[in-house]
Amino acid sequence: MHDVLPPSAGEEEPLDHNGPARSPAAEAFIRYADALAAGTEDCPLPGGGSTAARFDALAGLAREDLSTARLAEGHLDAVAILAELDGEPVRSGEYWGVWAAEPPGSGLTATRTADGWVLDGVKQYCSGAHICTHALVTALADDGRRLFAVRTGAAVDAEQPVHGPGCRPVPGTWQAVGMAGSDSPDVRFTAVPATPVGGVEAYLRRPGFHHGGVGVAACWYGGAQAVARVLFERAGRRADPFTDAHAGAVDLRLHTAGAALARAAEEIDADPLDKAGTAGLRALRVRTLLAEACAEVLDRVGRATGAGPLCHDERHARAVADLTVYVRQHHAERDLAALGALVCRGAGADR
Repeated sequence: MHDVLPPSAGEEEPLDHNGPARSPAAEAFIRYADALAAGTEDCPLPGGGSTAARFDALAGLAREDLSTARLAEGHLDAVAILAELDGEPVRSGEYWGVWAAEPPGSGLTATRTADGWVLDGVKQYCSGAHICTHALVTALADDGRRLFAVRTGAAVDAEQPVHGPGCRPVPGTWQAVGMAGSDSPDVRFTAVPATPVGGVEAYLRRPGFHHGGVGVAACWYGGAQAVARVLFERAGRRADPFTDAHAGAVDLRLHTAGAALARAAEEIDADPLDKAGTAGLRALRVRTLLAEACAEVLDRVGRATGAGPLCHDERHARAVADLTVYVRQHHAERDLAALGALVCRGAGADR
């Protein structure tokens, strides 16, 4: 998400696990993270030979609920980042987010003190703000932008000790209908102790940054499959040439998107460290293709099925609203311009 949200006049609230923020998506995410820790669920790291299985897992979560997938994707991305940048591994009972949005305006600043680093300021779009016990956050230090690990203060268990009391969600900064369950308000940091992960700009410069971007596209893919469900069900119940035409077009888009993700997974596994220097180009291509596929699926399903499912099928209405918001993480023409520049003057110029 990239638009600047309006400031709230309210008081910041302590990070805890109580109240309306404990959504069904949050509950599902906690169960999934616990299952990962227990070994009853698996989501391989990107680039380890099973990246396709990782993308399949993300898409599967998204088919059920995009907000759950968003929370799980952040946790899984944190696991991958910490492994790539030699950070402390995620432990059982920890629920991580990656809070790295950099919209215009003030953000976090990092200050080195005699006792270590501390973070101050406001970070926007902090998914899982009320339930993530830890987060990886980007902040601007004197020597450049860095990534830090923090304890947020959220406690899943009421008896669990609370850490990091300087983190406070800003009330009123997450008014979303779509992706409401992702719990992504602004969070205010006040002298929050932080541990650096990697060096200056390491978060953006690592190959895994682009691999993770494709992982987000896998979530969009699962969300598009969820939206398409009502169209395929309707076409299966009765023959209609217009419905069939829309179903055929949607199937073609989803098939192409799935093939692009599978090809990307193969390429990531073949060159996990991006020695060829093409990870950024790949991520832009796949994300743009998936974003366009999502837009067409949303459009065609709506045209084929009308207002009925949006008004009478709560699951479908939520899937449409969620995907509409989530896919806006794609930067539209800005990303197309970046892709064109790479193709013509950068890594893809020798295509």
